[in-house]
Amino acid sequence: MMRACVLGMIAGLSLPWGAGAQEAHSGLDARAVVSVEGAASNVLTAAPRFGDAGVGAYRVVVYPVWKINENWAVTGTLQSYSRPYFTESFSSVGHGIEDNILQGTVNYSRVSDKGSVLARVGELSTAFGSFMVHYDDADNALIAMPLEYGYYYKPVTTLGLTGAQVDATRGKWDGRVQFANASPANPRSLFGHDQYGNWAGGAGYTVKQGLRVGVSGYRGPYLSKNYAFYFPGELPPSKLNAHGVGVDVAWATGHWNVQGEWQKFVMPYTVIPDFHTEAAYGEAKRVLSPRWYVAGRAGYTHASFAGYTESYEGVVGWRPNRLQVLKVGYELRHGTAAPVNGSSVVVQLVTSVPLFSWAR
Repeated sequence: MMRACVLGMIAGLSLPWGAGAQEAHSGLDARAVVSVEGAASNVLTAAPRFGDAGVGAYRVVVYPVWKINENWAVTGTLQSYSRPYFTESFSSVGHGIEDNILQGTVNYSRVSDKGSVLARVGELSTAFGSFMVHYDDADNALIAMPLEYGYYYKPVTTLGLTGAQVDATRGKWDGRVQFANASPANPRSLFGHDQYGNWAGGAGYTVKQGLRVGVSGYRGPYLSKNYAFYFPGELPPSKLNAHGVGVDVAWATGHWNVQGEWQKFVMPYTVIPDFHTEAAYGEAKRVLSPRWYVAGRAGYTHASFAGYTESYEGVVGWRPNRLQVLKVGYELRHGTAAPVNGSSVVVQLVTSVPLFSWAR
């Protein structure tokens, strides 16, 4: 259901900051999500970072939309953040500013009472899995990401991939297929070396209002010659196809929202044994009142080459107004694959900012 809702939003490309703009045939719109946070964690003080126990950081995500006419549009997702911001990067060395084009696409859409079709070309989020529709801090009820999602050396990247994608809905069914320049396990720049075509996609069925089940997968070459896990004597990267499969469920009823995923990944080799990774998580959100909610997530990854990691996170959220949410969260990670058995407390303020809107 969530992917069908997202597809409908993109296909319609309604301008959200005014009722009259929703009927516009064309126009420009931009909004931003600004997050500031403070964190305290023993991971910050451990190797290899050896930093202070506390850190402050920010993240800004801008969403520009140019609606050309009823069918054509140009959309983007631009990100800037200070490092370390994400809990997965608390062990990274140093500070810095990172800028990313997460999405930047030319879109063609058609919508009818039976369904919708959306074709996009450009920089895209991976079509694998279901978490990417909650990647925005304003949509993520928690603070961290599931263990299998991240920027580098994760089975599923949160960075953009260059390619083309078609999304479609019909009745209770939704589906998507994507062809990209690199694997979700090893994103490559459009101007970088060792780019190899990869397929990804998925489908879902809305059993009843509020309950959707889905499947997804990807396949294609994943190694590059400068990759940390490309070893001497290995076959050319183009001859080694990785694959991932996943199942996801989302359920919303009353004051509850529950979702989860199970995934399996295989990264083939010839000079060493294949890498196998299994990952899963489940999360739940309970709305206590119009301003307050609580949420929790538990997840794990079991990797043949690095052991296991488990993660437990809880958040209390408070909405002072319709544009802001304040989250106070605690995350515990432990296992043989973690840099340390990490314990982190994070306070995060998320503000949605309408930048401009023009329609005709």
